[in-house]
Amino acid sequence: MKKYPIYNIQRFNCNSVNSDLYINTFKNHLIDHSFVEEPHRHNSYVLVFFTKGSGTHEIDFDVFTIQPGSMFFLQPGQMHHWDLSDDVEGFVIFYSQEMYNLYFGQKTIGDYPFYSSVDNKPEMVFDVPESKAILPYFESLILETQANHLLKQDKIINLLDIIHIEIARKYSETHFHETHSYNVKIKNFEMLLEKNFKIEKTAFFYASQLHITLKHLNRICNEILKKTTTEVITDRIILEAKRMLMDKKMTINEIATELGYDDYSYFTRLFKKYTRMTPSDFRVSKK
Repeated sequence: MKKYPIYNIQRFNCNSVNSDLYINTFKNHLIDHSFVEEPHRHNSYVLVFFTKGSGTHEIDFDVFTIQPGSMFFLQPGQMHHWDLSDDVEGFVIFYSQEMYNLYFGQKTIGDYPFYSSVDNKPEMVFDVPESKAILPYFESLILETQANHLLKQDKIINLLDIIHIEIARKYSETHFHETHSYNVKIKNFEMLLEKNFKIEKTAFFYASQLHITLKHLNRICNEILKKTTTEVITDRIILEAKRMLMDKKMTINEIATELGYDDYSYFTRLFKKYTRMTPSDFRVSKK
């Protein structure tokens, strides 16, 4: 039985005292850690920028094409794996939320719009001029990591933040709603959903917790996510079910119970309605 692993930063930083940050070129990353091409998760944030090569990147069962300029940003717990060409080059960074938030104090990593579990779009493609503009920051990160200069950690974290700012600017141009007044409510809804989706399935619960009417919450979800509140809740449940089905040690009945469904047959019908296959068929298809 195969269980898909969750890797922590220490797994990659075996020779470093810093357990909250890992920075490498993608070529060296693959040389040192060839196992990363198999499906896995991380307990940290992941930022990857490809400058050369091709392939595919599957993130939570969505497949993206890799090309020069491809940028990926993953949250802790997202399942992913690669299928890469031999000439692939780029940069990879792992970092913990705690390190980032403690350093900046009032600003948190969750403030960046591209890190959203409700409306997560984990990929952007930078064109040639955009790639040339952001590349020096990644190159500086590598140089700073390899050197031992004064205030090394400060410069690294600030370079990482500059990269996040550049991504956020491009992201806001692509996704207009990020500056919308509904954004705060969506963020609060997201946090509530992450904490409660295994127990609370009704849209009314989330509306009441946000102190707004269900009609207003539906309006916000439709405006920003183009979905009803119930669809957003169910999408999160189905995603978690898919992740859990990748672990062959759990029975489907156990997964249904873990997700808050005592009625195994109802869970199976719900899963099939949204994926067009039964949980068993999905599990077989991912062998």
